[in-house]
Amino acid sequence: MTRASYELTHLEALEAEAVHIFREVAAQFERPGLLFSGGKDSVVMLHVAAKAFWPGPVPFAVMHIDTGHNFDEVIEFRDRTAAERGLRLVVSSVQDDIDAGRSVEESGARASRNRLQTAALLRGITANGFDAVFGGARRDEEKARAKERVFSFRDEYGQWDPRAQRPELWNLYNGRHRKGEHIRVFPLSNWTELDIWQYIHAEQIDLPSIYYAHRRKVVARDGMLLASTRFLTLLPGETEHEATVRFRTVGDATCTGCVESSAATSAEVVAEVAASRVTERGATRADDRISEAGMEDRKKEGYF
Repeated sequence: MTRASYELTHLEALEAEAVHIFREVAAQFERPGLLFSGGKDSVVMLHVAAKAFWPGPVPFAVMHIDTGHNFDEVIEFRDRTAAERGLRLVVSSVQDDIDAGRSVEESGARASRNRLQTAALLRGITANGFDAVFGGARRDEEKARAKERVFSFRDEYGQWDPRAQRPELWNLYNGRHRKGEHIRVFPLSNWTELDIWQYIHAEQIDLPSIYYAHRRKVVARDGMLLASTRFLTLLPGETEHEATVRFRTVGDATCTGCVESSAATSAEVVAEVAASRVTERGATRADDRISEAGMEDRKKEGYF
């Protein structure tokens, strides 16, 4: 007598966990929304969400927090993906907050709109009535994100208290909240950057072109290479030069760096990431260098 055995691979187990999380949210909440920036993590998150509810459509809106300083390739990809998948895309714009006087834009050559995303995010959550919001953050990215639960409770002001996290035993998720409060949900919490890229390769997931090696003008600043875009002001003594680069993470163009790379396919990126000893945010995000607790401070204000 032979016994049939069924064992999930590492990626299959991660996918199954994320599918379970999506379905738990659909069962517990009235109006979830999914944050979609066009970055690799949000693309993978959307891909898994589509699997979780197949053959039906993704049953919630996707929201982009638009700083107005995005890479053109990412905005094109966002709009194309929404059209191809038939998604209801809502955009909460930082520029709208600046125009209305709700936010004050930084000035100077190092100015960034990255921190202004928090107000646009909270306004978008309120305006759309979301009681749960999916985000693509992973615990391996940054030490403040390592403190997060899968279901992250936020109070009526959208703020996060790391000391008030709920226990999550045996994959049981507590989504209880009062009116005005909401839950941030992280289906990819237990994934790593390498997992993300191995999954992208295995599933042949389309990404914005800037995730792969390409030639572009860059500026060396603070130990990083920043893309020379219309949003970047050169400091005295800085000059542009051309390099073959790719982006490991995608955010506001003023504070997101790239790395020199010849990896032009997902298989080549997998090999490159496997050999890397620096996290993508540690290597390429100027906004995480504000202070030792820069990310945690922003999360307490309502940031993801």
